[in-house]
Amino acid sequence: MSTRSSRGGTVSQNSGAYEGYAAGGAADRSGQAAAFDAIGARYDEAFPHKDGQLASVERLLAGLTPGARVLDVGCGTGVPTARQLVDAGHTVVGVDLSAGMLELARKHVPEAEFRQADLTTLAADGPGGLGQFDAVTCFFTLLMLPRAEIPGALRLLRSLLRPGGRLALSMVEADLDDTEIPFLGSTIRVSGYLREELQRTVLDAGFEITGEETYAYAPASTDAPPEHQLFIDCRRTGQ
Repeated sequence: MSTRSSRGGTVSQNSGAYEGYAAGGAADRSGQAAAFDAIGARYDEAFPHKDGQLASVERLLAGLTPGARVLDVGCGTGVPTARQLVDAGHTVVGVDLSAGMLELARKHVPEAEFRQADLTTLAADGPGGLGQFDAVTCFFTLLMLPRAEIPGALRLLRSLLRPGGRLALSMVEADLDDTEIPFLGSTIRVSGYLREELQRTVLDAGFEITGEETYAYAPASTDAPPEHQLFIDCRRTGQ
């Protein structure tokens, strides 16, 4: 059953800005950040086998030139993605909302640069601008946004990529919108799409889909039934 957010936010079609969630900036996601601060290292304990994520990065690496610049959005503890990218010889910038996760990431991957930031505030230019990247990884990060924000977030990620740049994206396949769920002893809000709607959303944001894999996965620390994880390989289209 689908549940819909009652906040009524809208997404700008031109700039990737977000309207209706917070005046002059990102929505208040302090609760999400606090939940992941509390979860800390237990996240990797609960999700020890990240076969789909590892395989997605391997496909990404196969198409990157040596020394590529890669942005890891929602980097978490830095394991396995930032570690995998650095070990392959690439320059990595990781961003995450959770200070606790970033503390772990800096210990696990000291060679990378990490910044605390809300995904929806990222920019290539201006004060604090990140510049552009050859590739972006975004594993299970967009599911932390209400659906109203996801198309704009994808366009924002596109703006951080050089023309032809690649995006490795994953979501859990679920018909949910800003739904509160218990997660490793905390409460978080999540959204999801069914496969065809996610594909349309990615295409509409200015990407082509070059590959796709699906994995069934259940956290090691729960008795929950397996979730279906969608991994989509994308390439920025246009200039």
